[in-house]
Amino acid sequence: MKNIILETVAVGMIETNCMLIINKTTKEALIVDPGDSADEIAQAVTKADSRPVAILLTHGHYDHTLAVDDIRTLYDIPAYAYEDEAELLADSVLNHSAKYGRAHTVKPEYLLTDGEELNLAGMHIIVMHTPGHTKGCCCYYLPEEETLISGDTLFYGTVGRTDLETSNNADMQKSIKDLLSKLPEEVKVYPGHGRSTTIGYEKRYNPFA
Repeated sequence: MKNIILETVAVGMIETNCMLIINKTTKEALIVDPGDSADEIAQAVTKADSRPVAILLTHGHYDHTLAVDDIRTLYDIPAYAYEDEAELLADSVLNHSAKYGRAHTVKPEYLLTDGEELNLAGMHIIVMHTPGHTKGCCCYYLPEEETLISGDTLFYGTVGRTDLETSNNADMQKSIKDLLSKLPEEVKVYPGHGRSTTIGYEKRYNPFA
């Protein structure tokens, strides 16, 4: 990574990786998937001496979104999500928050499209629609930083579940194939749960490749 610092805060009951992507030069930051515990996330922001400018959501499940409203209010920043995820974000049953007694919904300020290019916090980000875990899952690719934020699409040695509402196994297979064929092997992958990996490693060892 050339001009960013990436900090991970594991939050919530299933330790979702909330990621803080910081521009080394400006200290502006993006908060990816604030799944829970706004206080812990804020502590990480303060420790890094950073200034959040946006929230990016890889998908709408509760364990990736519960702290969105608190973080959005705390820093007065907008949230971004893929356009096909709006329905799930707006439904506490579909996003599973109701099931765990914390029913909530999220309305992002911005809805994204496949291939859309963003410039946030001085970072060039390409939106990659990767349906499978949900129909509106997306990954965020930072080409200059050789970094992929993969959410619950691609994990170390495996892939996201496809037995949930709006999941689709065939879509997941296509999404994984596209990621592994289109991205350089040296790209570092930061998933929504667990340890990081690389595209090259997953091409060789992921049984779903």
